[in-house]
This record gives sequence, structure tokens and C-alpha cells, in this order.
Amino acid sequence: MTEEGPTPAASPSLWERDEEVAAVERAIGILRADRSSSGNLLVFRGEAGLGKTALLTETRRIAEARGCTVWSARGGETLRSVPFNVVRQLLQPALVSLMPEEAREYLGDWYDIAGPALGVTDPGERQADPQGVCDGLVAAVRRLARRDWPLVLVIDDAHWADQETLRWLAAFAERLDDLSVLLVVARRPGDVTGESARHLDAVSAAAGGPVATLSALTPDATAGLTRATLGAHADAPFCREVWAVTGGNPYETVELLAKVQDSELEPVEAQACELRALNRSARGGGLVARLEGLGIEATRFAWAAAILGTGISVDLVAKLATMGRDDSVRCAELLRNARILTEPDPAAVAAADGDLEFVHPLIATAVYNSIPDALRTAMHGIAAQVVADSGLGAAMASRHLLQVHPDDDEELVEQLREAAREHVAVGAPDAARRCLERALREPPRPETHARVLYELGCATLLTAPATTVDHLQSALAMPGLDGAERIQAVFRLSQALLHNDQLEDAVRTVEAEAARLGPGPAQLRLRAVQYMWEGIHAGEASSPGRSERLAELAATCTGRDNSERALLILRGFDAMTHGENAEVVVELSDRALVNGRLAPGLGWTDTEWGLEILMMLASSYTYTDRLDRAESMFTEALRTYESAGWSGGHLALAHAFLGFAHRRRGRLREAESTLRESLRIAERVGRGLPLYWSATCNLVDTLLARGHVDEAWEVAEQYGFAPPYPSTIVLPDPQSVRGRLLLAVGRTQDAVNELEAAEKAATARGHLNPVMVPWALDLARALSTTDPVRAAQLASDARRRAERFGTDTAIGEALRCAAALETGQRAVRLLSQAVTYLESSPCQYEHAAARVEYGIAARSVAEIHRGLALARSCGADGLVAQAREVLETGRGLR
Repeated sequence: MTEEGPTPAASPSLWERDEEVAAVERAIGILRADRSSSGNLLVFRGEAGLGKTALLTETRRIAEARGCTVWSARGGETLRSVPFNVVRQLLQPALVSLMPEEAREYLGDWYDIAGPALGVTDPGERQADPQGVCDGLVAAVRRLARRDWPLVLVIDDAHWADQETLRWLAAFAERLDDLSVLLVVARRPGDVTGESARHLDAVSAAAGGPVATLSALTPDATAGLTRATLGAHADAPFCREVWAVTGGNPYETVELLAKVQDSELEPVEAQACELRALNRSARGGGLVARLEGLGIEATRFAWAAAILGTGISVDLVAKLATMGRDDSVRCAELLRNARILTEPDPAAVAAADGDLEFVHPLIATAVYNSIPDALRTAMHGIAAQVVADSGLGAAMASRHLLQVHPDDDEELVEQLREAAREHVAVGAPDAARRCLERALREPPRPETHARVLYELGCATLLTAPATTVDHLQSALAMPGLDGAERIQAVFRLSQALLHNDQLEDAVRTVEAEAARLGPGPAQLRLRAVQYMWEGIHAGEASSPGRSERLAELAATCTGRDNSERALLILRGFDAMTHGENAEVVVELSDRALVNGRLAPGLGWTDTEWGLEILMMLASSYTYTDRLDRAESMFTEALRTYESAGWSGGHLALAHAFLGFAHRRRGRLREAESTLRESLRIAERVGRGLPLYWSATCNLVDTLLARGHVDEAWEVAEQYGFAPPYPSTIVLPDPQSVRGRLLLAVGRTQDAVNELEAAEKAATARGHLNPVMVPWALDLARALSTTDPVRAAQLASDARRRAERFGTDTAIGEALRCAAALETGQRAVRLLSQAVTYLESSPCQYEHAAARVEYGIAARSVAEIHRGLALARSCGADGLVAQAREVLETGRGLR
């Protein structure tokens, strides 16, 4: 490497960064070449002082010189607990330049979802879904990028970014393919753990190539930088000592050379021995000593600036350091001259309305760590009050409150609770959790303690159900939760137990609380919740006589309140699973509605009951052939969750059940598309959850209906669709679907074993509905040659149960199964009857299958053509191929 340095306009810290700068120039060239080009991501990684910030500054200079818009942001070591801090820095300048109406127009439906996280609008009444907020932030950048193309996003010190920003950054980086944006990220290796580390790794992986790792300067480059700074007369021994003292660290080299200039040291071998002392004064203890040399007031000012970390203004620092304005101005000037503080570059990272920042994060860290522990804690307490008094809100003040020592301060507890509420409202439950955990250490007063635990349990419900269980159980064991608040806490605890795969404990929890209460609305609600959890249990019935007791209780209900409506829904669902007459199921379900619609308080985003009760209602309509009502409900769920920004588990389930309705109706292409989207979202939420099983099971079932057997098997293998099955009910029955899959791939004996296991489980549970749990139909077909007597008995039992249930679909499917065991005219007569029933059914795939089978059995070209037309409209490619093959061979047809 020669001593050739960077261009005159560039920073001295860019020595030996030619490859990195060239990569930036290429990426900007690609961005500007075509508005429809794919996005690009550059990640620069390097230890402190290796020139990451200088490289990003050069990126900005090049981009702006070529007509690009540049937005930038920077993480802060003491700001990692502030949710959305970095993404706010990045996007706020672009949004605050718009009128509110313009911002709403650009962000569209995402305005009310992402706007509160960005601080451009107040949060709504609903609790924000973190995944929805993340998706909203991605959408916000996408929409703004179209306006401001060509756009370059620059994020420095990403290792210090808050977790919420890193979650967005990982999601955004993965979706750059269809967005013409250049994203440039700089980070240190290490310095981050847990979820934040996982998000940063995802960002690096999305770069699609090796991450550029910055290295220290070589001796030659150090010599070149030394001579460029001090003059060509700097001799070789002096230059070598500069490199030896700094290790080739560009930042330390630049600072050391500035010290040499200040001290008027001659750059010759005889003076090289002074370099180590000069270098020590620029870092660590030497920096602290230099700071103290500026005087006690300047030191206090620097300490206060380090406590604030961001938004450093002379006035704010003066309040925190308890100094007069004139003294503060003088101290700021001293610290600027000492290269400890500087004025932010107005073209670079927004300084959150501050007019000062530290020259380098290394200096900020050294100053912060130099504050005596007790004083640092006290200053954070004062800073919290200063921030709150400045109108920045409890959430912004909370990062300081988290650093204060516990001192039995009830006011601090209330401030942290308020901050937690603000965090939850904008979609940052982890930040809320930190605030409430800190409030517990204060500790709260006895009369408040249970409420803090309850609020903490609510904040962690979706992210840490096991922890939530502990918090809520502790809260319920204390005084302080009474009336409706206690009932809601019991319900939340049961939800947490459900999410933690402790369904039996969930049932026992609400059962015990209901027994403690006297007759009335509260007890009725808990009884309904108990029956709800028992109703979705996939194992044996939780308590003997449950269905009878539920029927007796529902018989007294008129639907005058939501507890009664819930009981009617539960009774209808129970009747449906047990195969009682479909008209009874529909009558019970209809009574739970108000003028044909969901009652207020029983909506898809209402938290008093949760979504399970509504999924039960819609499933009852699905299996009783009222698919119009079911599809309307599932569509409403999807739209409600999308408009509310709930794009996690709730949205995955809505897609899964809408796909389920499409499958039942015979819209197999739409079903597959919807279910693949459900599975994509479910993957993001986490494997093993009931919603994941719903998406996978329905997709396998749909692919089998389409005749895509190999794809169905691949999905099953890829997503673990195999025993053990979840403890909650999944629709359709996963054991029955897997048995059908095994039959389709030719593993008949394995299929028989699986279907017999499904029979045993369904019998133990009392699930006798032959459409919901269709094991008997497939098992009869599987045994038709090896055990025809048992196969015939299975088909006969299935037909009897279908006639008891009474829907056209159930009876038609039972007749198809019976026909599969017969030959000749008896098979033709049974299939003719099946067609009659199924053409009145809304389930068009089953109708198409019956038509094709009837046409083949009756040797009727016309009937096969009718079945072929239906199969094509359904997207049932396997049926289409079967019908075509028969028509093409033509043997025996008339």
C-alpha cells in the first residue's frame, strides 16, 4: 500500500478504504440507473475507531453529489432502552416536513398503526400489535421511498440500536428485492446479544454477500496520514511510532496527530517518545484527566451531556447540571475547543433538536463511565424529571428512571406504569416489561403491587407466556385485584396457560375461580371460559358430563349479554363436534348474534373474550354448510386485523380459517394462496403453536384436494406435519388429514395406523361429526380390500352419523364412501344419490369428485364432462387429469 490518501473532500479516516468507497459508488450507480431496480444493502463491520462513521459520511457525500436523497440515523449506547429511537431519527424528518393530511395520504392505512411509533400521531385505544407496527414501518419506508427516489438510508452504530428498530431493520432488509432503495449499515462486531443479535445477523444475511470488515491502517498508510497532517518532513521512525502507539486505529491516529499539532511537537525520531503520553490523554483515563483539567463546571456539563445522550442542548444540560445559562455557554465552548463536544452536522444524523453531540462515541462512553456511580444514578433521576418537564412524556423519561436505585418511591412506580402504558400503546411491549419489572423492584405499595404484576402479565402475554403465568398467579394471590379486574386477570392467566401449552391448568384455573364466586354475571363468564377451553382441548373431555352441563346451562340463556352469547356459541360448537343435528347447531349459533352480526364487545379485536370463541362460531357455520356466514366472518376477521395492524398470530389464524372456508367451498386455488400466506406469517410468529398447525394442516388438505400429492408431502415434511399433535383442536382434524396423505403416497399400513389413532382420539372426545373428523371415510377405503367387513361397517356407521347430522355435504360424502366399497349398479345408484345431495351442497370440490366418480361408474361421457367442468372451476387438477384420462381412453363409455 502506498501513502496515497483519500480525496481532499474526504475524511482522513478514509485512508485504505478504497474498496469500501468503490462498493458504495457502485451501489449508488445501480440505484440511480433504474427506478425499478432491486434494492441493495451494504453492511460495514469494524471495531470502535476504525472509520465506520467516516465511511458513512462519505456515503452521504457521494449520494448527495449524485442527486440522491439521504436519510440517516445512529444508535446510542445509553439509548438502547428507548423503543423506535433509531427508526424515528431516520423517518421523522421526512414525515414532519409533511402536513398531517399529506403524511396520512402517504402512509394510508398504516398511518394510525406506524404513526404512534414514529411520534407523528397519538396512539389509538387498541393495544398495538408489535408485528403490525413493524410491518407498518416497512410500509412507511416503501411509500416514502417512491416519493423520494433515489433514496439512501444510512444507519450508524446499529449495534446500539433499540430492539424495536432492529426488528424493523431485519424485516426491511429481507424485503429490499422489490424496492429501489440503498441501505447502508455500520456496526461493531459483538456488543449485542439475544433478540437484537438475531435481528442484526438477519440484516447481515440479507446483504447477500460477505460483510465488509474494516481493518486497522497499515504502517505505510499511517505514515502517509501522518505526513499529510503534519508535513512531509515527518520522519520514518516518528511515523512508525504513531502506528505502534495507535495500532493503526484511524480515529486514534487522527486524534493523536491533532494532539501533536496542539503541542507543537516536532515529528522527528527524537520526539517520538512523547507520543504514548499524548495518546493516553486522548482516551480513557487520560481523557478524564484532560476533562477535569478544564474545571469542575466543564466536567459537570460534560457529565450531564453524557447522561442525556441525545437531544443535548445547552438549556437542557444547564437544568440537569444546575448551572446558569452563561456558565453553560462557556462550558460548551470549552468542551468544543477540547474536541470533546461538537456541533452536529446539519446534513447528517438528526440530533433530536439538540445543538451538541460528542465528537465520537468512544468519548461519550469514557465520560459517562467516569461519573461516580452514586452521582450517575442521582443524575438519571434528575434527568427523568427534566425530560418530563420538557414535555417529552413518561416514555422518554423512563430510560432514566430505569437507572435509578430502588427507594420505595410510589411516584416513581406511577411514572414507570405510565411509561409502560405508552410503550404498549405504540407496540413496544418489551420496553413496557422493562419499566414494570423495574417498578416491582421499587417496590410498589401493597395496594398497588398486584396491579403492577397484572399489567406486567398483560405486557408479556404474547412474548413470554411462561413468565406471564408467574406474574398473574402472583397478582391473584395478593390483595388488590377485585371485581371485574380480578375476573379479567383470571381470564388472562388462562390465556397465558393456553399459550404455554398448559390447557388443563387453564381449565382448572377458571373452574376454581368460578367455584369461589356466587351466582351472577362474573361466575357465568368464567363458566363460559371454562367450557371454551375444554371445547378446544384435543384430548379426552376435561370433566365427565361436560356436554350435558353445558346444554343445561345454555338452555337458560336468551343471549341478553355476552356471557350468555358465549355459552350459546359454545353449546352450538359442542353440538357440532358431537354430530348433533345441524339445524340445532345453526339455531344456537344464530341466537348468539345481534341482528345477524357480532355483538359489541364480541368483536375480533375485543380482548374480553379473545378470538377463540368467534373461531368456534364461524367453524360451526362452516361444517353446517352455512359457508356464506362462515366466509363473511373470516373475511371480516382478516380485514379487521389488517386495519388494526395486527399482523402476527391473529392475522395468521384469520388467513388460515379463510383458506379453510375456501377449501370447503371448493375454491382450491384461492385456498392454497391464502393458506401459504397464513403459513408465511405463522413461520414468523413461531413453529409449534396451534395457529401454525392450522395453517399447515389446511394447506396439506387443500393440496391433496388439488391432486398435488408430492407438494402436500413436501409441505408436511418441511413444516413438521406429523405426531405429536397439539393439545388444542385443529380444524380439520390433523390425524385424519395425515392419514389421507399417507394413503395418497402409497403408505397404506401407516395410513391405517394413523386413521385408527384418529378414531381412538375422536371416540374418547365424543367427536362423532363425520365431516369434521372424517377418519372413518378414509379408513373404510383403506380397508376395502384387506378387511371388507370392517370397511362396510365403518361406511355404514359414517352414513348413520351423517344422516343424524343432516347436512347435504355429510350425507353426500358418506354415500361416496359407501359407493367406493361397491361395484356395478349398486355403486352407480349410491353415487347418483351422492351427486343429488352434493349438488345442493356449497362444497363444490366434493360435488365435482362425486360427478366424476358417477360418470366413470355409469360410463357416461356427459356426466364425466360435467364433473370435469366442475373440477376445472375448483382447481382440482388431480380430478381433471383423472377425468381426461378416462375420456381419452374412451373404453366402455357411452
